Amino acid sequence: MTAEPDGPEDRLRRFATIWSRAVFPVTSTSSTRPEFEAQLLPLARRLSEALLARTFDSDAGRAVGSALVDAHCTDPEALSRTLDCVDAYLVLYCGGGGDQEDLRARCARLQHAMAAGFARTLRERTLAEQEAIAQAALQAQGVVAQALHASEARFRAVFEGAAIGIGMADLEGNILQVNGALLRMFGVSEPTLRSRNVRDWTHPDDAPQTWRLYDELVRGEREHYHLEKAFYRPDGTVLWTNLTVSLLRDADGDPQYQLALMEDTTERRLLNLRLRYEATHDALTGLPNRTFFFERLEKALGAGEGQRFGLCYLDLDGFKTINDSLGHAAGDRLLVEVADRLQSCATAPGEMVARLGGDEFVALTTGPGTQHEVDELAGRIMNALLAPISVDGRELTVRGSIGIVEGPAGERSPAEVLRSADITMYRAKSAGGNRFELADAEADARAITRHGLTTALPTALERGEFFIEYQPLVHLGDGSVRGAEALVRWLHPQHGVLGPDRFIPLAEHTGLIVPLGRWVLEQSVRQAREWRELRGGVEAVGPLRINVNLSPCQLTHPGLVQDTVDILERTGVAPDALCLEVTESALIGADDDLLKPLRRLAEMGVDIALDDFGTGYSNLANLRRLPVSILKLDRSFTQSMQQFPADPVDLKIVEGIVSLAHSLDLAVTVEGVETGAQAEQLRILGCDTAQGWYYARPGPPERLHQLALVDATG
Repeated sequence: MTAEPDGPEDRLRRFATIWSRAVFPVTSTSSTRPEFEAQLLPLARRLSEALLARTFDSDAGRAVGSALVDAHCTDPEALSRTLDCVDAYLVLYCGGGGDQEDLRARCARLQHAMAAGFARTLRERTLAEQEAIAQAALQAQGVVAQALHASEARFRAVFEGAAIGIGMADLEGNILQVNGALLRMFGVSEPTLRSRNVRDWTHPDDAPQTWRLYDELVRGEREHYHLEKAFYRPDGTVLWTNLTVSLLRDADGDPQYQLALMEDTTERRLLNLRLRYEATHDALTGLPNRTFFFERLEKALGAGEGQRFGLCYLDLDGFKTINDSLGHAAGDRLLVEVADRLQSCATAPGEMVARLGGDEFVALTTGPGTQHEVDELAGRIMNALLAPISVDGRELTVRGSIGIVEGPAGERSPAEVLRSADITMYRAKSAGGNRFELADAEADARAITRHGLTTALPTALERGEFFIEYQPLVHLGDGSVRGAEALVRWLHPQHGVLGPDRFIPLAEHTGLIVPLGRWVLEQSVRQAREWRELRGGVEAVGPLRINVNLSPCQLTHPGLVQDTVDILERTGVAPDALCLEVTESALIGADDDLLKPLRRLAEMGVDIALDDFGTGYSNLANLRRLPVSILKLDRSFTQSMQQFPADPVDLKIVEGIVSLAHSLDLAVTVEGVETGAQAEQLRILGCDTAQGWYYARPGPPERLHQLALVDATG
């Protein structure tokens, strides 16, 4: 037993050694085994490079298969041993520790390409040999009159010594001569074979043009034809051949005989079928894979008028948890059981189930009535997952989310259908899972738009597509403008101006909210400094304060405090001119680690406002431990005050909140004030400041400065 190879080159040489030892005994070459191994080494290197290439290219496999023929590895056993060696050792020695499932799939495709390249080159060599034999036959026939004995000996040597099967018949199809290779291919004696007529050799798999070409040849309308044809042997087995039939003419040019050359391709065909199966079926579950599924889907979508399709896209709920807790081996056994159950759900004509990868499966149904059939198929799938699955003695409950797409053939591409199904499946999953949803064009469009916005977000900040509008905060006692809330907007090149509800959740999901929030904070603080400079000596009610929203992601970012300090110092703005707004839901159940940055900012003099207060169902007693100085009352409490008289229950609630806040030295700001009656009622209840369309809509900073200047100067 030798030591494990150390590096990639050692592993490659080890693979070439194993390959040469396997193939050399069945190779017709004058080289020694080490010399033969040296011939295989560059071929092994090419296979390794193709296996690990960023973009897979099957040309490498075909080139290696062709090179094997050039290296005299023409025996079918040489190809079989080569493919077995590649299947067993290529990923092991040349895989480089990559994704094993992907590497195995690539390896299977390389084997398929090698077999195709081997077959093509061998066929070209065989055709050249066949042409030479045909020419020899013609020449032998022409020379008979001049040198009968010499030409007969030459023709007989070629005829009997050829490795391919050769047979000669008259124009009526009566077989006149056959060589030993042909007898061995059929496994019969010469009298038995010569008793047959060519027209008796029909087979159900004959190509439609087979016998038309034959008739044209015996009539003298064509000189030869070539095709793949199957024959029945006497024992009932099938012999597959590459068949070339040529017409032999007499000295006057009249058709006289037909000459058939047959290459036995049975083993090669079976190998190709096996490789095709491996390339189109999932190695774990045995289900058709993504490649096979797309072929079927494309065929279904290209069906004629009146045909429809239905697609169920299934993703298992919570499968990652099973993989992480029980291991991938248990997860694989679970997937095999799920695949078996799904397979039992799609047994009707036109139905199939495939595994796309991971825990994603698809079920397809085709025909004129898929509107009803696809719903039934989805129901059968959901029912099949109800019973627990036993894995390693554990009873695991498996559920799934299904996205359904159904429609007429010919209107959408396979990629569009699968994208719609994927979007719909995630809509079912976001609704709680363990359910199926029907595709909706508007929902698809929204999801595609969200994806487009998500991918455009990073460059949008770099291109300066964001801008800020400001909504004034008005003191309810004297009506003066005390500050403004900064509201970020996105001027999108295609969609126009987008509000924060369209892109802030996407920024939070991608992590871009941190740099975007830092940019908003800096721009807003700089604007506050400009307002202070523009007001000059008018400071009767103090400097304008700027309110900036913080997302939950920003709260947990370690640079929050330092970024805020740096921005205030660079702009020369005092901390008490800044208020950071945090939603109540972000602080429900917050621990000391989360509150620590807010406490540090509050100690510096930055105001902290609890935004959307009243929507998070927080314990009011928690207000004592939060470092907040302002409550921003959610508009849902004050909507009834737009009309007179207001709902007495809402009045009592707001009155109680205001009283509680003031007892804790907290100011109260009200959002969504839209009428004068509403503003007056809130003033009577003791609220401190308010904002809303009654005072001003969000707008450019110049408008707010004008409002503030008018208030300050009376």
